[in-house]
Amino acid sequence: MEDKKRNILISEEQISVRIKELGKELSEEYKDKNLYVLSLLRGSFIFSADLVRALDVKTKVGFMTTSSYGHAEESTGKVKVINDIPDNIEGYDVLIVDDIVDTGYTMEFIVNHVKSLGAKSVKSCVLLDKPSRRKVDINPDYRCFEIEDVFVVGFGLDYGNYYRNVPYVFNWE
Repeated sequence: MEDKKRNILISEEQISVRIKELGKELSEEYKDKNLYVLSLLRGSFIFSADLVRALDVKTKVGFMTTSSYGHAEESTGKVKVINDIPDNIEGYDVLIVDDIVDTGYTMEFIVNHVKSLGAKSVKSCVLLDKPSRRKVDINPDYRCFEIEDVFVVGFGLDYGNYYRNVPYVFNWE
C-alpha cells in the first residue's frame, strides 16, 4: 500500500473547520450538563483532543480501549474491551467519541455498556460515518463527515497501526 499514491478525501483544513463548528454546537448542547467525554482508543485520540479543545464547557475526559478489527480492514463483529472506563460515570451526560462508525457493532456495544453504568444520558460523536456499511440499527448523534464505503487512514485511523499521525483522511489509489 505504501507505494501507492495517497488520495486525500478530507483535508486538514476541512477537519479543523468542522471540529470548531461541532465544538460550538456541543458547547451549546452541554452548557448546563455534567459532561463526560469518553474517547475510544486508539483511533479517536487525535479527534478527541481537538474536539475537547473546541468545547467551551466544563468537561471530564476518560478513555476506553476496545477492539473489533485487530490489524484487518474488516470488523470481526465481536467487540472486546481491552481497558474499561476508569471513572464512575453515574449521573454524567456521556459523549462517546470515536474515529469512525461503519458496521456499528462497536458503538452499539459501548452505548449499551455506558448506559448499564448509570450514565444520565449517552450520545455519540464520530469523525467519520460510513452508513452504507451499517449492520446494526445505530447512528451517531453527531458526525463530522459522511463517507462512502472506502478504507481510509489518517487523523487517528490506522493501517497496521501506522498513519494515525497523518493530519488528513486519505485512501490509496
